[in-house]
Amino acid sequence: MNIAIIYFSATGNTAKMAGVIREHFTGMGVQADMYDITSHSSREHPIDLEPYHACVFGSPVHSWRAPRVMREWMRRLDGKDRKCSMFFTYGGFSIHPAHYSTRQILSEQNFVVVSSAEFLGSHTFNLGGWKAMCGRPDQSDFNAAKAYAEMTCRRFTGEDPELLTELEKTGYSEEELDAIESFRFRALTKLPTRDGLGCSMCMLCEELCPNGAMNAQTGQADPGRCIACLSCVANCPEGALRINDMTGIWPFKLQMEKETQESMSRKQSRIYL
Repeated sequence: MNIAIIYFSATGNTAKMAGVIREHFTGMGVQADMYDITSHSSREHPIDLEPYHACVFGSPVHSWRAPRVMREWMRRLDGKDRKCSMFFTYGGFSIHPAHYSTRQILSEQNFVVVSSAEFLGSHTFNLGGWKAMCGRPDQSDFNAAKAYAEMTCRRFTGEDPELLTELEKTGYSEEELDAIESFRFRALTKLPTRDGLGCSMCMLCEELCPNGAMNAQTGQADPGRCIACLSCVANCPEGALRINDMTGIWPFKLQMEKETQESMSRKQSRIYL
């Protein structure tokens, strides 16, 4: 069996879990190829799915859904009744309706979704001073990824003929979810910038930017294109890019979500079948 693992990973969490899943597929005798579609250029050319019996789509969660650029990219695919699975990485706060929303898109694109999973990972805004899921993913999350790969493989082969169960929906309309997506910028009040810090002009920030928003020459992100994924900040080898200090917002975020540091630490990754 040949499987394509296609993932978007701005800060590395989703890529890390994709690697664990691929390794476990390989250990089961499955040929699994990885496709990183994070950068803007990587999505300009279609992936040929014809050699693959099934696909796995991995994504972070941005404001309850997969990032807009990935949602738009998936709408260009034709699954041709091919089985697929999904997995998400998130920083411990709300994740639904990411599973339901993405399943709807993939079903509309003629994929048959057989499973899904969610894995904990360090929150994107930890780069600005939050402390959400520090140290995650950890071994418990990697173990969950291995179990997910085993269960998903059985569904891909037909050994387990079931399809994915019903997923949690939302009462919000698409327009309301779009508005919620903009909330990311209420916390990120200062887009990634170099602020005069030293830079060797390696160009990684610009090359890896998912939406073509970062200008390496000026060291500034275009506010009209930035999706607040912080890929540029996470991948800068010199730590030359900065955002606003979010340390003071962290206690209010916990209060708003009715969470504590202790309740966050007890959260576990989960598989949906």
